[in-house]
Amino acid sequence: MPAGEEGEIAASVLREVYHPSVAKGSPFIVTDYATAELVKVSANAFLATKISFINAMAEIAEVTGADVTQLADAIGHDARIGRRFLGAGIGFGGGCLPKDIRAFSARAEELGRGESVAFLRQVDEINLRRRERAVQLVVDGLGGSVFEKKVTVLGAAFKPHSDDIRDSPALDVAVRLHGLGATVTVTDPAAIENARRIHPQLTYVEDRDEAIRDADALVLVTEWDEYRRQLPPEHASSLARGRVVVDGRNGLDAAAWRAAGWAYYGMGRP
Repeated sequence: MPAGEEGEIAASVLREVYHPSVAKGSPFIVTDYATAELVKVSANAFLATKISFINAMAEIAEVTGADVTQLADAIGHDARIGRRFLGAGIGFGGGCLPKDIRAFSARAEELGRGESVAFLRQVDEINLRRRERAVQLVVDGLGGSVFEKKVTVLGAAFKPHSDDIRDSPALDVAVRLHGLGATVTVTDPAAIENARRIHPQLTYVEDRDEAIRDADALVLVTEWDEYRRQLPPEHASSLARGRVVVDGRNGLDAAAWRAAGWAYYGMGRP
């Protein structure tokens, strides 16, 4: 808020506007403009850092044979850390976190304090590397080449329960596979039309089972329940041609898929 009487009036108005939420216990904090701006970008920078941290641990797990999901569970019991946002996978996307950490870094450079948030560039790089890792797992699973292979990508939105495809890791993976010569079919409960407008070169199928039919490989990239909890591996086996599944969100039951005859590849887990 601005200083003085003007700020007091503005704070009073906002208290009234947000009274229902404040009455239920939501905090109401009054700051100056500079602090308020930093609150937003700092929160997103911290969340992005936490996600990239666990993805960096996934990279280490992949060369040591460790399981990053168990690692996350273990350190998540520490109240100072917490389990939320410790889900390793293909990383974050959307219209906030990627944009905010890049803008924050650029603004810090303008202010002469680029070194203070230099680590955010590494956060961004780790995030992008995990998308490439998912693509490489598909290539490896299909014997070294995806050329003319049918790959079904489960998800297009950057997160479930949304049709938002801005900087979507899911679509990035799909486009990269297409660029390697794969025949890519994308399915998503909500984001197909948005995705089609941006990437018309991909094939889109609304029905999940039809999208899976005759696939050589499946790639889970958006953790919709339709894919994580409502797709038994035995049912997928009755539809797909191949038996390769890349779990880009570590959301599937690896043991169940392997027991059903699938070659399961997770992110940072054996």
